[in-house]
Amino acid sequence: MRIGIDCRTILNPNGGELAGVGHYTYYLVKNLLLIDKENEYVLFFDNNFLDLEQFKSSNVKIVKLPFYQYKKYLPITYSQMLISAFFARENLDLLHAPANVIPLFYRWPAVVTIHDLAIYKFPDFFPSGRILKQSFATKVLVPDSVSRAKKIIAVSQNTKDDVVDIFGIPENKIEVVHEGVVSHGKNCPNQASFASVREKHGIGDKYLLFIGSIEPRKNLIALVKTFKNYKLSEGEKAKDWELILAGGKGWKNDGVFEAIKEANQILSAKGDVESIKYLGYVSLADKLSLIAHATAFVFPSFYEGFGLPVLEAMSMSTPVVASNVSSIPEITGQGGAILVDPCKESEIQEAISQIISDEGLREQLAIKGHNRAQEFTWRRCTEKTLAVYLESVSK
Repeated sequence: MRIGIDCRTILNPNGGELAGVGHYTYYLVKNLLLIDKENEYVLFFDNNFLDLEQFKSSNVKIVKLPFYQYKKYLPITYSQMLISAFFARENLDLLHAPANVIPLFYRWPAVVTIHDLAIYKFPDFFPSGRILKQSFATKVLVPDSVSRAKKIIAVSQNTKDDVVDIFGIPENKIEVVHEGVVSHGKNCPNQASFASVREKHGIGDKYLLFIGSIEPRKNLIALVKTFKNYKLSEGEKAKDWELILAGGKGWKNDGVFEAIKEANQILSAKGDVESIKYLGYVSLADKLSLIAHATAFVFPSFYEGFGLPVLEAMSMSTPVVASNVSSIPEITGQGGAILVDPCKESEIQEAISQIISDEGLREQLAIKGHNRAQEFTWRRCTEKTLAVYLESVSK
């Protein structure tokens, strides 16, 4: 079987750029090439991707798409035609589109992976400009892709349910294939020394951590307010505790930074100096060190297609407080995290208080979370994905 995979979302793995769909595509392809020597793979990259050596194998053909530098000048329909033509001329038995969209004019057998449908479920979380910019994808490309696909891979049961509800796709056309995690516990390799991370970012030993984009659906205003209220209620006992937020700036985040400023002003009047810190985007090495040394990872998001940050924290034996909505309970399992209603600030604050004060609870969550994370391997994800490929071409 000749299988094509659209690898254009893969960024620069050696530089730590493994976010989102690119993370998924990278590990899926790497593991497919490890376990499958029978099928032939055609990997499509933009021509600005340089680190191709790691993907070379006797059963791999690499195709570089030559129009990346011109894509901002191309109308969407024209770029879709070009991509479709490049894919079609490889005479594939099956194309895998791992980023929600099959090229519009590609009319041969294909599988599509659906990750996150937040823009459909919670449009108010997104700026109007982004909704307008994405309207061709949301109104045309994604509905067309799920309709035409031989099979749809959903990264969680929650995402499968959303595909059924939003697009009316039959359940038997959709396979749930969870993503994986590279799990090493606290001794995860490639992390920066914590001493250097502390010095660089000016943080102490006692902190709760959030990592993710700074945007409305992450529910960070509530997190900042509940941490402030926890500090005020506990007084001197909570003096040394910090809340660390790390991640790129998304959109509609002015309220988050206003909440941080206001909380720090109130707390500084009580003798605390900048208890809530925003670090911005951090490197992969710093991220791993921050997770490994955090007292707990706190993630009160309103919606996640999969919830990879939660799984990463669990895999590193860091206790987790997270939302009880969307895909997150599916990832944490029974007892793998403290789950809270993201709409109830009192529950978030109570969970923060519990996780800080109860060392035994933290140890229990670290063990259960780590054990649960072992169920999410890239090998298992890859084997299930390969089974979807085989089923798709046999129909």
